[in-house]
Parts: sequence; C-alpha cells; structure tokens
Amino acid sequence: MFKRRFGIDIDGTVTCPSTFIPYLNESFQKNLTLDDITDYDLVPFLDTTEEKLNEWMEQYEPIIYSEAPLANGALEVINSWKDKYELYYISARGRHLYDITEKWFRKHGVHYHHIDLVGSHDKIEAVKKYNIDIFFEDKYDNACNIAQQCLIPVILFDTPYNRGPLPEGVIRVYNWHEAKKKVEQLVATTS
Repeated sequence: MFKRRFGIDIDGTVTCPSTFIPYLNESFQKNLTLDDITDYDLVPFLDTTEEKLNEWMEQYEPIIYSEAPLANGALEVINSWKDKYELYYISARGRHLYDITEKWFRKHGVHYHHIDLVGSHDKIEAVKKYNIDIFFEDKYDNACNIAQQCLIPVILFDTPYNRGPLPEGVIRVYNWHEAKKKVEQLVATTS
C-alpha cells in the first residue's frame, strides 16, 4: 500500500520554538521572550556578531538539542501518524549531531522512519531525494522555497519570526492539532 511521506523539520517544529531562548538569555545577558524574536537571524537581538553566535552555537547545540522540550501536541500527532505515513525528519542540524538527535527521539518516544541532518537550511535537495509529499517547517523562507520549488504543500508553524505573506502552497498553522486537521484535508482532496 502506498504511504504518503512527510518531511518534518525538527527545531522549532517538533521541538518548542522557544527552546534556545533561556540559553541565549543566560549567555548574552538578555531577557528575551519568543515574542521578541521577530526575525530568524538572532544577531541583531543579541548585540553580537555572526561569528560569535556561530561559536556559541557550536558549543551549545549538543546541550540544547539533547534537552529540547517537545512542541505542544507534537508527540501525540506525530505518533498517531506512525503507521499511516512515512515520517522523514529533514533538519539543518549538522551530521555530527546525529547521535544526540536520535537519542532525543528515543528518549521522548517520537516515532521516525528516517532522520537526515543536512547541515544547511537548504532542504530542497533532500525533499526531492526522498519524494516528500507534505513538509512541516518553522523557517519562513524554507517553507516558501520548498512549496515553490518542490510543488508540495508546506505546513508552516506560526512563530513571531516567520510572519511574512504566504505564497500558494504554504499553510500557516498555530499548533500540531491544527496541522493534523490540515493534513487530513490535504490527503482527502488528493486521494
């Protein structure tokens, strides 16, 4: 039987979008909330340089990724799909973080069929390689590019840093339960 294949981003999608904020606040002596982060580029919010932020990321990524909380509803919805769809996680995380990532999935009981850490925000090649039918994302330009270049629906999880106008094919949702309803509608109209 044919199973649709979902491509799912991890950070800010499966994990809570505010995951990084306590670590950033502590390291950069800030008092930011998720609502303060209105752009994906964190440099202006932290009064730092891209180089310093990249060094910080290298140091803190393993800790943050191993401790990241799940987004509300993610576990319930994703695991309800495990027998119905193929779940392919496509993340910008570097490949060197694979063991930490897989351990996090096992620890939280999040079902997966495949995990690909592409090491870049450009996920187009991976989406095409795996013949993804629907993609789930929190990064605005990724969502737009995937929808436009791969001609598949993209579910964009709303955050303060991704509130641009949506092109055709990008569907904004506010939680995983809403995402599940949108998926049911999409599947029903393309069956």
